[in-house]
Amino acid sequence: MMYLFNVLSQMMKSKKGQGMVEYGLIIGLIAIVVIVALTALGGGLEGIFNTITDKLAEVPIGGDS
Repeated sequence: MMYLFNVLSQMMKSKKGQGMVEYGLIIGLIAIVVIVALTALGGGLEGIFNTITDKLAEVPIGGDS
């Protein structure tokens, strides 16, 4: 039991990998925010892209106008 306590206390004191864990948490938080934003704006974005697609379909192909 004492061995387990010693191992756990050494792990708590160790700072190795702390920076990588923090970067991972930040990236995870950013990913969640992006997913929530895209979900909330999904319908509006679909309308914008449909409008762009429709306008591009009207443009003649080639140099003749």
